[in-house]
Amino acid sequence: MFIIGQLFLSLSVLFSMLFKAIYFLLVIRIILSWFQISPYSEPANMLYRITDPILTPLKKLPLQFGMIDFSPIVAFLLISFLDSFFVGVLRQLAYKLGGSV
Repeated sequence: MFIIGQLFLSLSVLFSMLFKAIYFLLVIRIILSWFQISPYSEPANMLYRITDPILTPLKKLPLQFGMIDFSPIVAFLLISFLDSFFVGVLRQLAYKLGGSV
């Protein structure tokens, strides 16, 4: 059971890093939206391909008031919730299965 506990602990670290990387990429996308950067440049295009699946469903919701779009804020809240939930569940499983937490 110790090995399975360690596996869940490792998965919790991996998911935590993944959620933090997505959070960081969203911050970069928001900052880049303040400047005129060609969306056809390769780094910007890659950033849009990574973050669009997160933001596109949220942009369909009525979250834009005037010129301010609140969909990134909702995305941050969802990512924070998912990070806390999934990482917490995986760490609890690791603890119950004998992984060193």
